[in-house]
Amino acid sequence: EKQEEESTHVGKRGRGKDDEAKKNESSLRTLYFVLHVHRRSTPHSYRYRLFNRAHGSSSIFAFVTMTSSSRSSSISTAEAAALSVAVAALSALSTYAVTGYLQNKREADARAAKREELAKERAEAKKNQEEKGTPIGTLIQDVRIDEIYLLEVEHLARIFPSEGAGIENHMIGVGKSYLHPLAGDDSSGGVFTKLSSSVHSAVSGDSKKKTHYNKLIGAHECILSDLVRKPGAPGVVQKTSAYTRAGARKDLHFNPKTVNAAIVTCGGLCPGLNNVVREITNGLVHLYGVKGKIYGIRGGFNGFVDEVQYPPIELTPELVEDIHHKGGTILSSSRGGFDLDKILNFIRKKKINQIYVIGGDGTHRGAFRIHEGCMEAGMNVAVAGIPKTIDNDIDYIDRSFGFASSVEAAQDAIRAAKTEATCNRPNGIGIVKLMGRSAGVIAVHATLGSGDVDLCLVPEVDIVLEGPDGCLPHLRRRVKEQGYAVVVVAEGAGEELMGTSAEVDAGGNKKLPAIGVFMKEQIVKYFQSQGETATVKYIDPSYMIRSVPANASDSLYCMQLAQNAVHGAMAGFTGFSVGLCNNKMVFLPIPELVATSPRCMNPRGRTWERVLARTRQPNTVPPLKPGEKVVDSHAPLLR
Repeated sequence: EKQEEESTHVGKRGRGKDDEAKKNESSLRTLYFVLHVHRRSTPHSYRYRLFNRAHGSSSIFAFVTMTSSSRSSSISTAEAAALSVAVAALSALSTYAVTGYLQNKREADARAAKREELAKERAEAKKNQEEKGTPIGTLIQDVRIDEIYLLEVEHLARIFPSEGAGIENHMIGVGKSYLHPLAGDDSSGGVFTKLSSSVHSAVSGDSKKKTHYNKLIGAHECILSDLVRKPGAPGVVQKTSAYTRAGARKDLHFNPKTVNAAIVTCGGLCPGLNNVVREITNGLVHLYGVKGKIYGIRGGFNGFVDEVQYPPIELTPELVEDIHHKGGTILSSSRGGFDLDKILNFIRKKKINQIYVIGGDGTHRGAFRIHEGCMEAGMNVAVAGIPKTIDNDIDYIDRSFGFASSVEAAQDAIRAAKTEATCNRPNGIGIVKLMGRSAGVIAVHATLGSGDVDLCLVPEVDIVLEGPDGCLPHLRRRVKEQGYAVVVVAEGAGEELMGTSAEVDAGGNKKLPAIGVFMKEQIVKYFQSQGETATVKYIDPSYMIRSVPANASDSLYCMQLAQNAVHGAMAGFTGFSVGLCNNKMVFLPIPELVATSPRCMNPRGRTWERVLARTRQPNTVPPLKPGEKVVDSHAPLLR
């Protein structure tokens, strides 16, 4: 019985071992399955290479060999427990990987569906555009323009009969010979007579051929002033103003054969003055074939008043051929001298019916008085203005001609100031004073264009010398950081510190305090108060940057301004100025142009933000008071 009991016990123990072996084999097979799934659902670089590939299928992992004898083999309980833990860990890891894979697949499928939906929308929009003529894009209902108000320019045809009725407007002077003023004059030795005759002979066969304008501007063709539109409340009427588009018109008010014109430059110098004079002259002759005289008025408005001291000169294409390569103005300029009665007498005497006035906001006010005087006197005269200001402070227009050339010329002064500051020790600081009576636009754009300026001071922002937001501590920090500092200051800055002068010049402009010298003294004193010495070099290129010739960009702009001024005057517009608004050439009524001029830079605008980011100087612009509104100009360039 004992042997039988022992035999039974051994049998049970053997069966127990077989059961345990079967259980371990099942665990191993589960681990194999998990590893197989994990291998397929995870990236190649993260696979657990616990198994090898053989005969096109995955074999059992390398460290466990399952053979036919494995059924009789047994592993310990500890090994089985370890395998169970591994199975659980790998099962969790595989579950995480599979879940992530499925989640990524769902997201990828959703993105693909959205891309397909967008592609269908674009295809439908393109189909609508082709069939219905609608623009490409999405129709938005909350942004619209309900009413447009045109800034109309006065037209002579409303009061005076047209002298150019029935004349087809085309490029009369293009493709034809130009008769030199000395042609037929024996004093020229027959040179111009022979030249003109030969040219006439060469083009006689094409004398009836006309060169037409590619684009003639129609009535109420305009440029919107407010390009940035915001969603409006339902039911609220959305309004905007618009400008009259510049360019040649179909109908002429003046007969080119009887046109006598006068060109005058007033105020301070500016790059591009000669370019404008040249292109007005060429436009009158080459575009419209004007047969009358073109007078160049010397010395500003003084040339209308005193012909003895300022005798006018007759402008021809030959005379103005190369003047655009020179700075200044061949007509010379001046401030003041305005006398309406004497100006009107000059106009009558010379039988002038077109006047082109080149100048700033003060000059434009004088030009509008001439326009009003001519209208009151019953004189059929077109008065056209071309905005000129080195400070770029005439409102509405994107920029004035010569501004880009002046900013470019200012770079030489800033580079010189940096060289002086870096090469002179200890604590080298260079100061550059630039023009900018009421607007620091040149200083701001020269600062941003340079990238070497550490402090920019302008009239629109009060100067704080000391304290947490003081410019002097800021300069000292910059010197300690990089060994030097560069300062750019506009001539009109600092009146809150130095006071406003009661003196004015001949043009009515108040005299400005010497802000550059003042800042130099304050910097020296501040460093001394800190027990240090500052080596400060002061550069004043004010008049240098305005007397340079126009660069290529300004030369092109001057040509556009001059030609469009001629187009406007020949069409009969008067009391207007021409300018670039929203990058389009437009005609602007002078009263509107000067009403908000001179303009100032918005100290709470994006341009000043860019200055602060570049110089890292403290922002001393005070926060808005309750109920106070931000006043901005009409010019996109300053926003």
